Amino acid sequence: MEFSNFRPMNDQNQPAKSREDVSGIFMFPDQICFPMYASSRMITRLYKPLLDELDITYPQYLVLLVLWNEKKLSISELGQRLFLNTNTLTPLIKKMKDKGLIKKQRSRADERTVFVQLTEKGVQLEEQAAPIPKALLDSLRMSTEDIEAIRDIMWRFLGNFAGQTD
Repeated sequence: MEFSNFRPMNDQNQPAKSREDVSGIFMFPDQICFPMYASSRMITRLYKPLLDELDITYPQYLVLLVLWNEKKLSISELGQRLFLNTNTLTPLIKKMKDKGLIKKQRSRADERTVFVQLTEKGVQLEEQAAPIPKALLDSLRMSTEDIEAIRDIMWRFLGNFAGQTD
């Protein structure tokens, strides 16, 4: 569909003549984008004081979470796990390397492939970060069931875009 030619339709499937003629399509509360965007910002804000104690940012925490579980990944595999492209991941990895949290290693089989893995300092940070998930969950003021339902729905949503990092 050509978006420049897009015209919203009214309830009678006729081109809408005004915003009021459209069944809520332009109504702020009906948009899915804003609650997702605002929720992401709120989660990041709630994590900030917890991560400041470890001197890491939220994106760095996400990289650590993946590497604490997967130990060693290529940069492209890490990008797929985090839904990030290489251009976004490269400066993030550089900062983490400069902090001594991760190390990079070129593949012997293919020099174009670069692997990342935790340093001893990065491994040790896992123990310090252990209380963070519970602290975050406590700050959400929602039932465990609601949190799990939201998480499951979001993973289903993201599953629709698996492999798309750009």
